[in-house]
Amino acid sequence: MAEEIPRGYKTQGGIQIRTEVTPIDPEAAIEDLVDRLDSARGVLLSSSYEYPGRYTRWDMGFVDPPLVVTSLSDQVQIQALNQRGELLLAPVREALSQLEEVSLVEVELAQLTYQVQRTVARFEEENRSRQASSFTVVRSLVELFSGDDEHLGLYGAFGYDLAFQFEPIELERPRPSDQRDLVLYVPDEIIVVDHQGGVAERRRYDFAYGDLNTADISRGGARNPYQPDLELEPARDHERGEYAQIVEKARDYFARGDLFEVVSSQTFVEPSPEPPSELFRRLKEQNPSPYGFLINLGQSEWLVGASPEMYVRVEGDRVETCPISGTIARGQDPLDDASQILALLNSEKDESELTMCTDVDRNDKSRICVPGSVKVIGRRQIEMYSRLIHTVDHVEGRLRPEFDALDAFLTHTWAVTVTGAPKTAAMKFLEHHEKSPRAWYGGAIGKVGFDGSLNTGLTLRTIRIKGGHAEVRVGATLLWDSNPVAEEEETELKASAFLDALRLPRRTSETVISSSPAEGKEILLVDHMDSFVHTLANYLRQTGAQVVTQRTGFPLEELVANTPDLLVLSPGPGTPSDYEVSDTIGSAIELGIPVFGVCLGLQAIVEFFGGRLGQLDTPMHGKPSLIATDESGLFAGLPKEFRAGRYHSLYAKEDSVPDSLNVVARSIDDGVVMAIEHKTLPICGVQFHPESIMSFDDEVGLRLVHNAVVKLTGN
Repeated sequence: MAEEIPRGYKTQGGIQIRTEVTPIDPEAAIEDLVDRLDSARGVLLSSSYEYPGRYTRWDMGFVDPPLVVTSLSDQVQIQALNQRGELLLAPVREALSQLEEVSLVEVELAQLTYQVQRTVARFEEENRSRQASSFTVVRSLVELFSGDDEHLGLYGAFGYDLAFQFEPIELERPRPSDQRDLVLYVPDEIIVVDHQGGVAERRRYDFAYGDLNTADISRGGARNPYQPDLELEPARDHERGEYAQIVEKARDYFARGDLFEVVSSQTFVEPSPEPPSELFRRLKEQNPSPYGFLINLGQSEWLVGASPEMYVRVEGDRVETCPISGTIARGQDPLDDASQILALLNSEKDESELTMCTDVDRNDKSRICVPGSVKVIGRRQIEMYSRLIHTVDHVEGRLRPEFDALDAFLTHTWAVTVTGAPKTAAMKFLEHHEKSPRAWYGGAIGKVGFDGSLNTGLTLRTIRIKGGHAEVRVGATLLWDSNPVAEEEETELKASAFLDALRLPRRTSETVISSSPAEGKEILLVDHMDSFVHTLANYLRQTGAQVVTQRTGFPLEELVANTPDLLVLSPGPGTPSDYEVSDTIGSAIELGIPVFGVCLGLQAIVEFFGGRLGQLDTPMHGKPSLIATDESGLFAGLPKEFRAGRYHSLYAKEDSVPDSLNVVARSIDDGVVMAIEHKTLPICGVQFHPESIMSFDDEVGLRLVHNAVVKLTGN
């Protein structure tokens, strides 16, 4: 067994803490923890997303904590979950007895219940986060356990309704009787994994207070295995089209100036036959994120999430947030992603969304931060997730000496990215117009460190499991220029990855291309000193054909000795006459060999049959165009219009194209001939480059090459 390293310190509240640190296997420890959270209370926080200067990959978690803190409105309960927790109730009770704003209203063997007396006197806005609330109790617990250990703290979930303790709003919808606004655990054993360093450790804590000591008390807790509700039918709290109606209502508020933006949400409900552990593994695989989590809240309730957004992070006096606003779907491939990123960055609506979010965020920080320290250190940066691309700002500030991490947490409740602006007006709109209470959605998960730190993520992209079924709640940022239908579709897109995790995984649809339509065929590719010839050869080989590439100038007698099934004329610089391509085409026709030309190859075919070439006023080198097609086997199964890459200065003059050739495609922007085919002979060509990355959309380039081979070889 690896050596245990004992350490010890005394907290600010007089609790002696002894720590034993044991190196462990990273993968085995986390996998075991994930499984145990199906039945045991506890928390796993998991970052599986890296962003330089912002996020690294780590895991941190535990089961069987000795203490849990829960709250509903002004009532706070501190419950011992095992004998070790019962021992800790003594120093907790003593610490809270010092608070004037908190009254002990009930004492049970393993539970203390407190009532918070809300502030009624007027106060300066800068001190709003210091008014009596559930966080008065949380702050007292942080002070009681305060020490230098960077891992020990309060771990769990913060519900949306906590905001109403910071900014009171009249509730219009009834809350469930079993709702909890806060569930935070104090652990006594934590697994910490550093994926970058490839190391992991188990940290075990024992607590001593006066004559009381947990050292001789065993760890453990109750077990409540997951029980699915398989009878539930899928449902949603908005009928299709109702969300779009809320967008229309919000536009009225925008028009009057009552709101600038608002983030309305809707909920999807599904049966959850798989246990929370399996859902967590699916989400982590399918949706890597900086704030992944699996939390067993007790009372048959779990949160499983892959949140992309930091809520508040505090280290020392530095406060950070990363507001996310501006969303577009991922592309089909990296090239399509690039196009989507460009569209997102060029969207004035998405820029306005993020600008308003960040302006409100800066205002939140300015309440508690040193003047001049609030800065935007990253603007409209791209973060890419499984199905979505986001624009993100990075904002920091420095806490004034009289404020702490909990002030930073409270001043941002809740982030404008899940509420709107002005924030109070937006929360009133949501309370009135949303179909159901948010519960945990739009709140936060994470850790309040006993060392004064804080690391929390917004409760987004989350599956809430309760009573054996699952809820997925998603929202969209609404502005005056929002499209109601598009906003509803955005919420459905956001929900899709998480609904998929509840169902059997669906395969990503891919273009179906026969892997070997030209199996057994031989293709000769003539290289006209081109820089893309081998990519073209690669595409041709994907048809199953045997491809041989010969540099131009080879003896044409070889065509007779080794007659291929298809001759392909590559692109190249200069003119067709530079390579005597007409002789190559003539020999192929004489021998009955089909011909396919690309770029210079098309130009050579046109000239061979009597057409003329011209020179473009502006060369098209490395530029895409939309191509409009006519009926032709070349374009079987392809869109009528598609994007393709061009590398040429010469072009076939359409008014000179001979009657023996049909023009079957043209560029939309400048009307240049883009494809031809012979009326009677197996000869065709394209001016654009199917092998270019500019021809990647929907794999049109590869599919066109397949079509050409099939068409010309008779398969």
